Order: sequence, then C-alpha cells, then structure tokens
Amino acid sequence: MALQGRSSSTRVRNERRNALLSGYRPLPGAYDELMAADGTIRPQWEPFLAEWSALTSDELQRRFGLADRHVRDTGVSYRVHGDLDENDPLASERAWPLNHAPLVLTGQEWKTIAAGVAQRAQLLDSVLGDIYGPGRLIAGGALPAAAITGSPDYLRPVQGVTGAGQLQIYAADLGRGPDGRWWVLNDRTQAPSGAGYALENRLAIGRAFPDLFRTMNVERLAAFFQGFRAGLVARAKRVEPRICLLTPGQLNESYFEQAYLARYLGFLLVEGGDLVMRDGLVHVRTIAGFKRADVIWRRIDGDFADPLELNARSALGVPGLVEAVRAENVVVANGLGSGVIEARALMGFMPKLAREVLGEELILPNIATWWCGQPRERGIVLDRLNEMSVSPAFRATGDGLDGGTVLVADLDRNEREVLRTRITERGLDHVGQEVVRLSTMPVMQGGRLEPRPMTLRVFAAATPDGWQVMPGGFCRVSDESDARAVTMRSGVRSSDVWVTSDQPVEQVTLLPSPDRIPIRRIVGILPSRAADNLFWLGRYLERSEATLRLVRALLGRLINADDQAPGHAETIKRLANLLVAWGAAPATPKGRPIAAQARSALHDIEQYGSAAASVREARRTASVIRERLSVDAWRLFGDLQRQLAAPPGKPTSEGEAFEIADTALKSLAAFSGLSQENMVRGAGWRFLDIGRRIERGVTTCRFARHFIENDAPGNCLDALLDLTDSQITYRSRYMLGASLQPVLDLVMLDPYNPRSVAFQVEQLDAEIAALPSLNDDGMLEEPRRLALKLAAESRTAEASRLDRTSVLFFEQLLMGLSNAVAERYFLQNSRPEGSRMTRLA
Repeated sequence: MALQGRSSSTRVRNERRNALLSGYRPLPGAYDELMAADGTIRPQWEPFLAEWSALTSDELQRRFGLADRHVRDTGVSYRVHGDLDENDPLASERAWPLNHAPLVLTGQEWKTIAAGVAQRAQLLDSVLGDIYGPGRLIAGGALPAAAITGSPDYLRPVQGVTGAGQLQIYAADLGRGPDGRWWVLNDRTQAPSGAGYALENRLAIGRAFPDLFRTMNVERLAAFFQGFRAGLVARAKRVEPRICLLTPGQLNESYFEQAYLARYLGFLLVEGGDLVMRDGLVHVRTIAGFKRADVIWRRIDGDFADPLELNARSALGVPGLVEAVRAENVVVANGLGSGVIEARALMGFMPKLAREVLGEELILPNIATWWCGQPRERGIVLDRLNEMSVSPAFRATGDGLDGGTVLVADLDRNEREVLRTRITERGLDHVGQEVVRLSTMPVMQGGRLEPRPMTLRVFAAATPDGWQVMPGGFCRVSDESDARAVTMRSGVRSSDVWVTSDQPVEQVTLLPSPDRIPIRRIVGILPSRAADNLFWLGRYLERSEATLRLVRALLGRLINADDQAPGHAETIKRLANLLVAWGAAPATPKGRPIAAQARSALHDIEQYGSAAASVREARRTASVIRERLSVDAWRLFGDLQRQLAAPPGKPTSEGEAFEIADTALKSLAAFSGLSQENMVRGAGWRFLDIGRRIERGVTTCRFARHFIENDAPGNCLDALLDLTDSQITYRSRYMLGASLQPVLDLVMLDPYNPRSVAFQVEQLDAEIAALPSLNDDGMLEEPRRLALKLAAESRTAEASRLDRTSVLFFEQLLMGLSNAVAERYFLQNSRPEGSRMTRLA
C-alpha cells in the first residue's frame, strides 16, 4: 500500500510537471535557460520544477499571491520615463512587475560572469581616471578625442580633479547569445539603478518559496551591500562619516528604490535643496542647524549636480558642489563625469582598451559595435545597414535597455533612407550594432510556463578589498516572444536571479559584530525637509479624521432620524454646512439630499477638504519620507485610499457610507497606534505629533465655534461631543443632558481629556521645549514663546467666560504657532514635495 501511495504521488507530480511544461517550446535560434536543445531540463532547474510540481494549481496561485501582496503592501513601484501626472505623482506609479519564476544559474557559471563584470568595472574605472587625469589614452591614439568631448556627459570643469569619474558602483546589462556565451549589452556608470529592486525581488520570491532558498543553497545578497557601504566609509576622511543619498526627488522613476536603499543601508536621503555649501564644506540643513556631509552617493546625472559650474538650469544639484569636490572636502560617488564612459560610442574600443590598460582580453565581450564618427566604421555600418540596429552614440533617452535604438530591418524604405542620410551627415551621433538574439527564460502564462527573452543586470561595488559582484542581480523579461534585444522597450517584467551553490550558504547580515556596536539612543539628525513633511503628514491625517467624524456624525443622525427631537434639524443643517465650509463637499442645491454631501465628503477627490483628498495628500507627503516609515504604516495608507475610493456604479446608501467612514476611522486609529507605540521618541516623531496636535486643536476650536451658543439646543452640544469623541467621558461625569459650560470645559479646557484643546496645548508645550535651539543666548525662540503663551491662556481660562470670540483667539494662537514652527525649522522658499494643494494653517 505504501508503494502504491508513493507511486500515485509521483504520478500526480509528473502530471503537474507535464502541465507546467506543456506549452514550453524554446524559440528558434535562441539559447533557452530552462530547456536544452534536445528538450531536456537543465540540471540546476530540477529542484525548482520539483517544488512547483508538488503544488496544486490553487496552491501555486496562493504562493504567487503572497509575492504580489508583498509588492503591493510595501509599495514597491517605479515610473516610466515621461509618464508623469504632476497633479498627482503617485497616480503615475506602477506596481513593480514581478515574474514569479527566477533565473537559476549555477555557481560555476556565475564565477565567469562575476570575473567578467569585475574586470570590466576595473577597466572602466581606470579609463575614467585617465580621461579626467593624464589623458594618455587619447594622446596615444587608443581613444579618439571626439568620442569623449562629443558626449554631453563629459564634464570639463572636473578635468584634473581628484576623484572625478571614479566608480563606486557599476552595472552591466548582459545578454546570452545562441551559443551560450554572455555578452555585455550596456554599461551603467552614471548612477546605476536596480540594486534595491533586486533586493525586493528576493524578498518577494522568498516569501512565496522560502524552502527553495534552503534546498537550492541560493547565494545571499547582504554581503554585497555590506561591501558597498564599507567602500563608501573607507573613502571618507572622518571615522564616522555622514553618508547621504542624493535623490532627484519624489518624481524620479526609481524614487522608491532610492528611499528603500537609504533605509536599508542607514544613509540620509536628501535632495539638492537639503544641502548647502559653507566654507568649502557641504552641509545638510537640519532642524539643529547645518551638519557636515562627508559622502554623497548621487542618483542624479553628473551635469545636474552643480548649477554654478555645470548645468545652470539644474534645480536638483548643490551650488558649489564642484568646488567642494575640487578641495577634497566631500566624496561624490559615482564621481562627477562618470557617465561619459557608458556611451555606446566607446563600446567598440573596449577590447583594445582592455589590452592597453589591463594587459588582458575581455572575459565578457560586448556586442559588435561600430562608432560612425570614424570613416571606416561608418562605411561598414552603411554597407550592412539592413543587418544592423542603430543607436545613439551618446546619452540615450531614459534608463531603458535600449532607449532610442531602432532595428533597421523593421523600417520601411523611406525611413531607412532618412536614417542613412542622418548617419552620413552626423556619423558622430550614431553607432551600428549587431542584432543580438537574446536567451529566453520561463514565465508563467495561463497556468503554464512559456519562454520569453531576457537580459541580466549585474552590479559590482568598489570595496576596501577590491571589486565585489552581487551574486545575482535582476532580469528584465519581455512580454513579447521576439528574441531581438531591441524589442524590449516596453512590456517588461522583472525576475530574481538565483546563483546556486553546492554547499550551504553563509548567513550574512548588515549588522556589525556584537563587540563593535557603538551604543546610541538617538537615530541621528533630522533634515529640515523631512521635519516639514512629517509635520504635514500629521496635519493631513488629523484633517482626514476630522472630516470622517463629521461625515459619521451627519450620517448617523440621518439614519436614526428623530424629527421630533429638539434641534435635530438644526444640528443636521450645521453639520452639513460645516462640510461645505471646510471644502469637503459642494454647496447643496435645493432638492439635493444632504446624504449626497456626505458621500462627496468621503469620496470626491476634487473637493480639497474631502477625506479622500486629505488621505491622498497624506500618502503623497509620506512618499517623500518613505524611508522613515514602516511597512505597516505604508500599508495603512494604501488601505485608506482603497476604502475611500469612489465605488463604481450607483452611489452608496447612507448605511454603506456610514460603514465606510467608520472603517476608515479604524485605519486612522491603527496608524495612531503605530506612531504612539512603535516610533522612537526622536525629533521625527515630535514633528509628526506636533502637526497632529496643532491640527486637532484648530479643528476642535472650529467645531466649538460652530456649535456653541448660549441658547444652543442639546442636540448641537451632543454633536460637539460626538465630533470630539467625548460622549462617554461627559456621561460618566454628569447625569444631566448636554449643557453648555460643562461641554465647553470638557472639549476646550480639560487637560485630562486627550481630545481637548488644553491637552493638545500641554503636549505641544512639552514637545517644542524638547526641540533643539540654534542659539545659546538664553532667549526664547518664537515657537517656544508662543507655546508658553498658549499654555498660560488655556490654564487660566474659565468655561463660563468662553464664547466664540475667545475660542477664535485660541484657534489663531494655534495657527500662529504653526507658522512659527515652519519659519524656524523648515526650509524656506522651497515647496515641500508632499503637497499640491494649498496647505491651510
């Protein structure tokens, strides 16, 4: 019976395996990574197929869902160059397109790839050192001067500067030809992207198939990042350097990756506006003043790094940065000017340069390339034009695999003649390259595996011990079956790369060894821009909560209508009017139900005060400081947006809208719990909480002004208690119904009620007192002075003397405090990235 059971299990697995491979046919003329030419499966793929064959179709889909949810919940995203909605940048973010099947390579094969990539990194670094240094290669004829000076990435102001062009991280795009050999398709030296996405691919696939990593002994990635970080630290002058990752900002195509790597590596994520030159040094603008930056890992193009000496139109760089580099007061990685070496115009010279510079042949050749700036090579390209792909000789469009490349065979006759004329007249700007047929790897399509063309991006980092290659990388896999490299301009998925070992893989962590960990309790400096966005994140979240409470209070009274209750109609009218006054809902024409206003206040993104609009602004603000937020916090923003999205079809009922508001309030409460229980009480948390406290205080004042009158009906006062979540406290203290003075004392002056204005003022006083001061002259700074004034006013006020005018006075003091905090701690004359709409005080 046992033998019969094992036989049945084996038969089931074989059937599933056959189903997975039923449509798998290697593309003609292309090397297939999974299947050999004779139809057999390559040995390194057998454990992978065995694991997948052991799972039913439903189980496999559940595993895929785990990986996809990881991508969605952690916000792994990218943008396509040129695909941007400036009114809503997050709307143009695309979820990272994950292929669930990894590329599996043996450790033996990887040794050749790693050696070739490390050799090429060393070669390019040496050539760059010569280009910006002695210039022997050009003087000796190994490189034509026009191939260098014709590039927009050659930066003349850094000629002769120490560190100019020096590589710290390098990426090579590789393709495998029909004969099984790997070829270099492109060099990435400007600001290579993708290392963070490779890490996220690993995490996502690891969540779906954790056992496979152990059984297949997949090499880990952490050691690569450890070496990269050590390389940056080694180049700094100070023992404990401050390393900044310079990002172009939230609108950049790979901003998610930049924020992710900054958090993973412990670097400070900054934009050009966060940095300033003083006395020949680069400093970070922080809430405690200027702090020196030692190393800048740039993710902006070199010519945008300094508007004074490079591109004057740049708004991304740091004025004076070149001067600081020239004085060797800051390290920039990769070195300014490094982009010149990734031009396709230079690829044809690489074999000769390897022999000239390294005395070696290239381990990984590049595809045959002819730069048309030379008469002989231009003639070859024109004679064989129909067989060629033609690309820009210098900077291509975007960061794609083949931006600007055309396959001549696909052009019509007129287009070919136009191209021929352009090459004849401006050969300097073009290269001709052989058309490469890429290898294919499996993707899941319709429940079975199918082959698709792929390229492999591999990373190398300069470390104190030499060049270190990431044991993996990531693949770009085309959705099209055409195996020519130039067809991969769109419809691309990403795959993890597994390098397998015959031995168990050592576990590597980025954490230092226990005997070398310096004890610290403060997480570090807080840049002014980060403080600004944390402050407004708090305000937007509190603003969202206030709108949701208004909607819930209004809908609750509409659903449980008691037309005979005193003041019932008046309360509903005031609640609806308050939504209109806040810009959460449009004014209601006669005959339009009030419930429609509540629905607008929930879902209408065009109403700047609606809950949906406030949550959108909160998420946009959070995206600028993504490296400072946990995965759980980011997931809650996604949940809130989905909850408040306008439902398709007919409008929601009053009961359904009430449930939506209630659910969204629970999500906001979850975020409050995360911030209160999980965030370290450092400066970042303080600005988040200061923003929330100011907004809550202002909101409570506005609620009070709207509902308090000497003859206010009890129903209006009940609404005020609902809006400030104080009903239970009031009922426990007073046996009578809602009365004006006790209600006012509870929501305005009670320091024990966490929803009262007085409580917010007490918290603000303590938190602002803990913020750093710029001067030690004993004088109070404006935020501290206003906080003390507010505290004194709230402690000495009496409920019997409160009226609309005195409540307005408290509101104006809170708004003045908000302005004082902004003027003291935030960047001035710069617009925080988190917001498009006017930020109301």
